[in-house]
Amino acid sequence: MLMADLHDRLRELVGERVQSRELTGTELARRAGFQQAHISNFMNQRRGLSLEAMDRVLQVLSLEVRDLIPPERQVPSDVAFEAVPVVSPAVLLQNDFAQNEVQEYLRFKRTFLRRLHPAAASQRDNWQRFVLLRADRDAGEALRPRLVAGAMMLVDRHYNSLQPYRKREPNLYVVKDGSRCLVRYVELHGNQLTLRPENQRCALDFIAIARGRTFADYVVGRVAHVAFEM
Repeated sequence: MLMADLHDRLRELVGERVQSRELTGTELARRAGFQQAHISNFMNQRRGLSLEAMDRVLQVLSLEVRDLIPPERQVPSDVAFEAVPVVSPAVLLQNDFAQNEVQEYLRFKRTFLRRLHPAAASQRDNWQRFVLLRADRDAGEALRPRLVAGAMMLVDRHYNSLQPYRKREPNLYVVKDGSRCLVRYVELHGNQLTLRPENQRCALDFIAIARGRTFADYVVGRVAHVAFEM
């Protein structure tokens, strides 16, 4: 398979994302760290991409090189992975992230991610769905023993509804309150969010919903998975 074939396949995949409105050429250029003209020339077949540039585009699309190879030419594999970005609390309510805002990427099985069903209470179709966030000391204390500081949380940002994911089991959410990022169980009472800890020694937190906003503006997403380093 020639590099030209890989370029053509990458153009096709980018075109599909743009057509489905998952991202724009401008967003792709910004997140990959390119000038807009660079992506435009590539999409219009006026130039190719270096290997480094292709890697950066693939990272933004959460794809791997094997995704550019037609299925009939791929070596069969039982495991397919998706790269999920690790980000800081400061950028959690952005719909996407520039390359320099991503700390690293960790791989998750696509079959696992696809089993997680979304429940959006606000329009987030153009948001990067899954992100990773390290639990800080506050989260580790408030959610003890379920969570410890330093644990990696997989956050589903397409699930900001307050409906339980499983019957009779409360969801754990990441909630943004100004500069704070809290991990708690969440309840809505009138125009106020009540944030409950797991550790009964920790106090409740409250967020008053500002005029013109809804609870969904504060809920980053549901904690869908927690990984601990041993």
